[in-house]
Amino acid sequence: MKKWFVLASLFLLSACSNSGESSTEDTHIVVAAQTPPMTDIVELADEVIEEPYTVELMEVTDNIQYNEAVFNDEADANFAQHEPFMEQFNKENDADLVAMSEIYNAIVGFYSPIYDDIDQVQDGDEVAIPSDPTNEARALMILDDHDLISLKEGVTFEATVDDIVDNPKNLEFTHVDLLNLSASYEDEIPLVFNYPTYIEPLGLTPKDAVLLEDEDDSTFALRLVTRSENVDTEKMKALNKAFTSEEVYEYLSDLKDKAHLEPAFEVGDTE
Repeated sequence: MKKWFVLASLFLLSACSNSGESSTEDTHIVVAAQTPPMTDIVELADEVIEEPYTVELMEVTDNIQYNEAVFNDEADANFAQHEPFMEQFNKENDADLVAMSEIYNAIVGFYSPIYDDIDQVQDGDEVAIPSDPTNEARALMILDDHDLISLKEGVTFEATVDDIVDNPKNLEFTHVDLLNLSASYEDEIPLVFNYPTYIEPLGLTPKDAVLLEDEDDSTFALRLVTRSENVDTEKMKALNKAFTSEEVYEYLSDLKDKAHLEPAFEVGDTE
């Protein structure tokens, strides 16, 4: 009898311990992000998320790690990309990542270390554009909108340099990893595509751009991303709510005043 009692007690203690671990896992949310302001927003979400949830920032160093972390179940979500970039990852990796709330639109454009106006661009100038397909298309669409090139009719978010049908200034395109575009600017490549996140260390803002993206339809809004099985969980709903909170909106609005970005949601928006 005594032996049975001891075994029963150990079983109950083990069950309670496992229950506690499970409870912690259900309320602790790991979000991968790379650079400010994304990392700052993740940390702000931890401050405002409803109890009993907590948010932990997993800081990564490149544009591959944050999707791999979610895909491999090392993180619950990430905040670092727009939906077309995520879809490209899904296609290349047979993944099932899903984009959730739109959080903000980054104001992208082209910058020049040697020209003050786009009309100064010379015949045969080199142009640095992103090497990943979705951002390459975005860069080319800006140039098309401003008549520096013409793209094949009907080509949009999958455009490549092979879709250029008219290039009146004979621009020479160089594909550069997104994280190295700032180095291209420092190397004085005449025209360089870039994001506000990456130009800030150069002392630049979108006001310094010689070309800016026209009206953004939210296709390229930065969004929370998670695995498909996570979307309808309570902790992901809580994370969505935190990311679309008044505090995050105010933080983004302050950055908007500096011409870096603009909020892509109304307070309280969730999907």
